[in-house]
Amino acid sequence: QAQLVESGGGLVQPGGSLRLSCAASGFTLDYYAVGWFRQAPGKGREGVSCISHSDDSTYYLSSVEGRFTISRDNAKNTVYLQMSSLEPEDTAVYYCAAGDVAGTLDPAEYDYWGQGTQVTVSS
Repeated sequence: QAQLVESGGGLVQPGGSLRLSCAASGFTLDYYAVGWFRQAPGKGREGVSCISHSDDSTYYLSSVEGRFTISRDNAKNTVYLQMSSLEPEDTAVYYCAAGDVAGTLDPAEYDYWGQGTQVTVSS
């Protein structure tokens, strides 16, 4: 059974850092594009970053460019999202997703989803 599990969320002060993990089981994550998405209360789900499966090209939402970094560890079947210089506006539930797609931040293109992990940026 294909499954994605996110971890690493929590409460952090503005300017702080967190690393989110997305661990896959039941399938090989390297064969798929993997995206990170977030949803704040009362807002729609938006794409934050993704990494392609063909050449590991990366893509970022403009507001996180330079602060967030997505990466893969194929040996661990895991994708990470390193988040630095966090801002209160980054507060949301963060989801990872996998899909047989080219690099895209459109959540409709992804097939497998995790359950989400809460990130709260507050002093």
